[in-house]
Amino acid sequence: MPIKKLASALAAVLLVALPLVSSANEGSYPPAGNDVRNIASLQRGARNYMNYCSGCHSAKFVRYNRLAADLNIPEAELKKNLMFTSDKVADTIKTAMTAEDAKKWFGNLPPDFSLIARSRGTDYIYAFLHGFYRDPSRPTGVNNTVLKGTAMPHVLADLQGVQTAVFKAEGAEKGEFEKFELTQKGTLTPEQYDEFVRDTVNFLQYIGEPIEAKRKDLGVWVTLFLLMFTGFAYLLNKEYWKDVH
Repeated sequence: MPIKKLASALAAVLLVALPLVSSANEGSYPPAGNDVRNIASLQRGARNYMNYCSGCHSAKFVRYNRLAADLNIPEAELKKNLMFTSDKVADTIKTAMTAEDAKKWFGNLPPDFSLIARSRGTDYIYAFLHGFYRDPSRPTGVNNTVLKGTAMPHVLADLQGVQTAVFKAEGAEKGEFEKFELTQKGTLTPEQYDEFVRDTVNFLQYIGEPIEAKRKDLGVWVTLFLLMFTGFAYLLNKEYWKDVH
């Protein structure tokens, strides 16, 4: 019957789609634990991003005035504390570094961060910002357990401190990463650094989809409506076919 066929089709779509959605953030990374509904966290994340990331990484799909509206930031504070490369609130976030300088210093152009959280996943970014360790063989003096051979310097080293990576020396897992050892303390405690990174990741998730929180709220109501509609459709279908059986 039409209703049963529709229900079967929807179930099949969900069974196919859910694994694809869940696989996007699969991996052995620790959970970032961020929350895009936390406006205070997003405000701190915006501060972190503009002070530590925007020098190299643009966010060309994000406008300053959208940040101000969504994160409850007065325009005067926005211009004073977050706008370093533009004086127009309608502009998008662009780095002041030229492509030529980027290639000369890093070998390639640092990626735009507008969609980095959607493409890589928040857990990946959270782990990456915890994964820097001292490596004198690298041009920047550091390497990363998440992205081997990264060209990115550890711009947060003054906050986190300097750590070395310990790798297993024997057995079948020889050479596998085991743990970090902090050799030089930063200005933040490990707990404070975790919060700093979480706020930054939270902001990156927000700019990847500014309407995410509203979309999820709307999704709840749409789901409830569909469930109610399905109930009425079932009863109506039952009424239509009761004289046929």
